[in-house]
Amino acid sequence: MAVAIVRAAGKRLDSTPLVDLDGGPGGAPILSAGLLIASGLNAHRDLIIVDQRGTYLSHPQLTCPTLDRFFLHLLGLVYDAASTRAEHVAATSACRAQFVGNGVDLAAYNTTENAADFADLRRALGYKQWNIYSVSYGTDLALKLIRADPKGVRSVVLDSTVPPNLVTFPGFWVQAGSGFGQLFAACNGQTACRARYGNLRERFAHLVDALESRPVTTTVPDPATKRSVTVTIDGGALVNWLVGMSFQTPRFKDVPGLIDQLAAGKPQAIAASRLAQVTPAGFIGYGLTFGVLCREWYPFSTYAQIEKQGRRVFPSFPASVLAEAPQFTFITEDCKAWNVPAAPPVTREPVRSGVPTLILSGSFDGVTALPWAKAAAASLANSRVILFPGVGHSVLYESACAQAVANSFFAKPGAPDTKCAATLEPPVFTTR
Repeated sequence: MAVAIVRAAGKRLDSTPLVDLDGGPGGAPILSAGLLIASGLNAHRDLIIVDQRGTYLSHPQLTCPTLDRFFLHLLGLVYDAASTRAEHVAATSACRAQFVGNGVDLAAYNTTENAADFADLRRALGYKQWNIYSVSYGTDLALKLIRADPKGVRSVVLDSTVPPNLVTFPGFWVQAGSGFGQLFAACNGQTACRARYGNLRERFAHLVDALESRPVTTTVPDPATKRSVTVTIDGGALVNWLVGMSFQTPRFKDVPGLIDQLAAGKPQAIAASRLAQVTPAGFIGYGLTFGVLCREWYPFSTYAQIEKQGRRVFPSFPASVLAEAPQFTFITEDCKAWNVPAAPPVTREPVRSGVPTLILSGSFDGVTALPWAKAAAASLANSRVILFPGVGHSVLYESACAQAVANSFFAKPGAPDTKCAATLEPPVFTTR
């Protein structure tokens, strides 16, 4: 495992360091260490950043540029068509064959082993305890690390929470519904936005239905290569684009206008936004990604439940859109191809702990929304949930207030200063 230690920038308040548990699963946090440093996490204590097993700087490096290139190619395909499914699963299978051919034990890349790695790392570095900052999948890992190594944790921040007892692919429809609902309600609550765009919820639902029947295709320039990229927008692509905006908080103010442009027959802006959401090739550790998804999340729900849950949240969406979980299109077939054994049921039990825990949630997050944050808090006796209006996924990176709250919590876990959160409001949406 690749480990980086960033020394405290200022006076060290105490010798208890802070360890970062990154998301994905499969991210490469050492490459984005600047985000953590800019958030002030090493202001008064050492910061430990780790590329988890199988990820970019660790060995073996279980990245798969073939799959990344497919996701760029996917932009030009009808999102949830049977032909797209065949290409999608073929790319995943090629990735798996590459790893197995190199002698990788795919079943060894999971959260139980991941948590054990961090417990071993704490002891190897000689720390009696450490604080934890975790984000997205990293919160699932953090909760399991608390269970595996409870005496080693002084305090923990869960940012954009994934409770291990609740996370399933059908459940991501509920998260999307929460994030979308907050976004549409915020526009409706602003006079100018409501006057300019009308009922945004209904307009978006109408577009999903219309585009699923009659997709539109355009081309946009790739800023990296200067080449034209073909982008097709159907109902499934549109829904997944809006989920993806959860990772781009500064652009939320433009979302109503982008939807309005699409409704007016101008798809280029959303097409360019979809292109910007594609991760460059070679950075995601897919061995860990699929190891977690297919071992710990996939076995605990059924394919039919995905559409059933989606229908409950978005009753007007076409069945072809609802049949695939948002963010995880064709994950059922992917996991059958990945073929790792299911995790034991004990991994799905709620984590119960009295460790001081601060839970950060963005109101516009369509990936890991407030319902999951509250559910995690229910079994954490010494926890508090803070909602940040107008913020999407990865709250700490997007909110100066969240950074101040988190750093005050690490200084005084029993009495963090949360006052700034009460002053926050959603962004003023652009209406020009």
